[in-house]
Amino acid sequence: MSLAVRGLAVHFGGVAALDGVSFAVHPGTITSLIGPNGAGKTTAFNAITGYLKPQRGRVTYEDTLLTGLRPCEIARRGVVRTFQKTSVFPALGVAENVMIGLHLRASAGLWEVLSGGRRVREEETRLAAEAERIIAFVGLHARRRERASELPYGEQRLLELAVAMAAGPRLLLLDEPAAGMTGGEKDDLMRLIKKIRTETVTVLLVEHDMRLVMGVSDTVIVLNNGRVIAEGAPEQIRTHPEVIRAYLGSGAVGGSPAPPV
Repeated sequence: MSLAVRGLAVHFGGVAALDGVSFAVHPGTITSLIGPNGAGKTTAFNAITGYLKPQRGRVTYEDTLLTGLRPCEIARRGVVRTFQKTSVFPALGVAENVMIGLHLRASAGLWEVLSGGRRVREEETRLAAEAERIIAFVGLHARRRERASELPYGEQRLLELAVAMAAGPRLLLLDEPAAGMTGGEKDDLMRLIKKIRTETVTVLLVEHDMRLVMGVSDTVIVLNNGRVIAEGAPEQIRTHPEVIRAYLGSGAVGGSPAPPV
């Protein structure tokens, strides 16, 4: 397996945000983590990526223990995440934002950069070409010379995805990537998430939009009150009795209207 979460517990004061959560994400899959508001989804993301230290449990990725590592150390091991709020550099151009992500993979040392040697120049050329490829991959080629602040909100979300892809993830965690997008933008995002998998990147997704979740996921894991209450293929989750109860009797998950997640 790619990612293994075992017995994860996170407490804020007397409240258990996660209470013994366990699940696995297998290589080459798109897995979604869903649940009602306050179920513990983003807390799980934060614990996996080192932004929160769990009171109990462990997270491993490709048999390497991640628990206790800093976020930057986890990212270097190929586990990269996005956030609920857009986190691009608004004053910089599209290409410059992506180049920042690519420099996490640069091999030149400080003194080589300062001296501006041949290897540095060659690497900059290579990174610039890779930035162009990633920008085109997410559908922003026509915007590549614009500043991030000039992009519509939906395209800023795509730029954030481009920066994350530039960091070279093998496992990409997307935290509500469709937030604030229009219906058409969400359709484009669905296609992009499926396309990301063709880059041999495994995806773990937290998302409110059930149409998107059910349209891209191989496996859906449902949290409620900090615990896993269901796990399975989208068609199993849609009519799972515990899932329907967790959504306050609002009907089968993925139907119309979709329940709030």
